[in-house]
Amino acid sequence: MKTWSAAIQDGLRTGAAAAFSSLAALALLGRREQGSAAAPVNAVSHIVWGRRAFRRDRVDARHTLSGLALHVASGLFWGVLYEKLLGDRGSESLGSTVGKAALASGTIATIVLGLVPQRLSPGFERRLSSAGTALAFAALAVGFVVGTRSSGRR
Repeated sequence: MKTWSAAIQDGLRTGAAAAFSSLAALALLGRREQGSAAAPVNAVSHIVWGRRAFRRDRVDARHTLSGLALHVASGLFWGVLYEKLLGDRGSESLGSTVGKAALASGTIATIVLGLVPQRLSPGFERRLSSAGTALAFAALAVGFVVGTRSSGRR
């Protein structure tokens, strides 16, 4: 198992890739499903601003910037945990990396959608369909794969 120091170093890269790939998915899915790329991102800010964040469709400093910050911070957090628990097991095939990323993303979805208090849920699931929410978590897994593979680690 990686040391925490190595997990943090690698996890910041992996988490950033996961945050940005899932953020791109949120924007695309929000545009398609709600007519607003900002709506799912703004919904994340419910953690700070409460239920009114679920009704914000336009980009605004309060909801969009805090939603972005919370989403990226969450991605970095999960990236570090991913690297600590599943990262760097030696030479690894792409299939193994994809499998680990899918397992991690599914576990994260179960935790944040089913186990944490509603106030701490991602929020974007309130603005996306079930399929859209699943795609957002699939994009998180893609980011884990890209982040892990981009460093030359396998």
